[in-house]
Amino acid sequence: MTRKEFISQVGTGAAILLLPACLTTGLSSCKKKKKDAIEPRSIDFTLDISSGPLATNGGALVNDGVIVARTMDGSFIAIASACTHQGTTINYVSSTNSFLCPNHGARYDANGNVLQGPATKGLEDYKTSLNGNSLRVFS
Repeated sequence: MTRKEFISQVGTGAAILLLPACLTTGLSSCKKKKKDAIEPRSIDFTLDISSGPLATNGGALVNDGVIVARTMDGSFIAIASACTHQGTTINYVSSTNSFLCPNHGARYDANGNVLQGPATKGLEDYKTSLNGNSLRVFS
């Protein structure tokens, strides 16, 4: 056996021995990992609406992972602020009373339901309660 043949056979043998380990590792790393489902979480905070974006109809702000908006008719809505597609913070669009992800264009209605993809899962919505100038947002 020549040196070239020996090296070729050793290389082939090593490849055969390592192939199962490489395939297992390679295939598992190639699998598309599921994104963790967004679990509803307990929310309870109060906002002063006497000034700032919530003082006027059409305004919105993000607080503690929740986007709170004052609709054009003066009511308040609150939903999770992270798009379910890739987690980008969504924006409130007062003219359509909906929410838009600036990253890939996903749209949600005032209750957090998907109107347009690429998002396929809706957003958690929260309750609001107004007492004077204090707006409570809660689960």
